[in-house]
Amino acid sequence: KPRSEVIARPGFEQVLFIEMGWGADQHGQNVTKACVRAARNAIEFNSIPSIGALVPGGYEGMKLAIDVAVPPATRDDVDVDAIAAVFPYGSPVITLQDGGAVFPSGIALEAMGDKNDDIIVAICCVTVGY
Repeated sequence: KPRSEVIARPGFEQVLFIEMGWGADQHGQNVTKACVRAARNAIEFNSIPSIGALVPGGYEGMKLAIDVAVPPATRDDVDVDAIAAVFPYGSPVITLQDGGAVFPSGIALEAMGDKNDDIIVAICCVTVGY
């Protein structure tokens, strides 16, 4: 019989949900835009109506750990406050890590703010708990 083990996350008494998403900026090479899209993608199709019953203190007591993987060369350009603004409830803590991706789009459009043909991709993992 396979065993499973719940691994605690530091700072959380209980982890309830893990949500994941990705986002990209195809024109303009704006890593913050890619991160915001990744965060929205992680939570956009979720509804958690029972937070008040599950989390001591309800929405105000909800903890959010937001891990965002971005290409290392873009890390200093990330606006973490813009990522935090995606979350209407809880106390989001944003952690950036190396990851994400940069892909060529095959075209640079100056009219769209392109500096080159890079597509910037971010990956987001949202941990919800208390």
